[in-house]
Amino acid sequence: MRPVRLAAVATALTMGLALAGCGGSDEGGDGGGDKVAGIFSGPVTDADLNALGLDALKAAEKDGASVSYAESVAVPDIEGKLRQYVSSGYSVVWTHGSQFYDATAKVAKENPDVNFIAEFDGVPEDQPENLWVIDRNFHTVFYPLGVLAANLSSSGKVGYLGGLSLPFSYAEVHALEQGIEDSGKDADLKPVWTGDFNDTVKATQFTSQLLSGGNDIIVTSLNLGVVGAFEAMKGTEAGKNWITVKYTDKSANDPEHYAATVLYDFATPLQSILDEIEGGTTSGVYVMGFGKGADVSIGDNVPEDAKKAAEKAVADVESGATEVELDQSEVK
Repeated sequence: MRPVRLAAVATALTMGLALAGCGGSDEGGDGGGDKVAGIFSGPVTDADLNALGLDALKAAEKDGASVSYAESVAVPDIEGKLRQYVSSGYSVVWTHGSQFYDATAKVAKENPDVNFIAEFDGVPEDQPENLWVIDRNFHTVFYPLGVLAANLSSSGKVGYLGGLSLPFSYAEVHALEQGIEDSGKDADLKPVWTGDFNDTVKATQFTSQLLSGGNDIIVTSLNLGVVGAFEAMKGTEAGKNWITVKYTDKSANDPEHYAATVLYDFATPLQSILDEIEGGTTSGVYVMGFGKGADVSIGDNVPEDAKKAAEKAVADVESGATEVELDQSEVK
């Protein structure tokens, strides 16, 4: 059994790609691999989801691929960007974000000789034969945070702070509720959404409201907005009020209140899928999870009993002793 990582894990963000054209390099690796393009919803300097996308591309580049990327692409622009990469001769095009799935599937059907990779929360219907899906499986990794939060809370009130109220976010909330229930502790979950994953001002306001309502543990599912959540935490009682984060370790924002990170690594699924494509398998679903691109890192200041409870929750999910239900129903 692989133990939960307890030390803070920083994402290595090296920015060595030569920028050209639509935001990336058309020359990469040793020239002997595929031409792989990535399309990202935000800036690759965010030390968050999009930076992880760049890390994944750089890993593919080291393995011999020629890579390029486009950053800060809005949903209305995604089809045009996909077609641009197809016309430029890219053999694999990856869209990093589930909001891009529908457009990616559409363009994949139009271009059966090109391989596509998209992200989805679950298994999509009518998946094209030239499209691989990365199932981010967020709910599974959020389950241990429910156990951790229930064991940390002295008020019995836990807050969830999301960006947009999307199906994957609902699934995270339901998984947290399952973790809280399985912990045996008497705690309630209060979920709220700011309406924006990157708005720091709204995140500060919503976190302050949750804290004033007695929620002493704040589980966040944000991108850049999490900086605002940390800002609201400052000045509150350390050792009583805690915050968890997503994607990359952000403990440096406020080590005293930092509890845990659900860590993600997209290099692992991307390389696995590229290997499958190289071997002739052009469609499938890669399910992320513990040991497959996801992990939980717990802060050093977390009390030992809560830490051990979270460790056990991770181990039980890994072993199959605990099945985390995928419930994407709307949270009311």
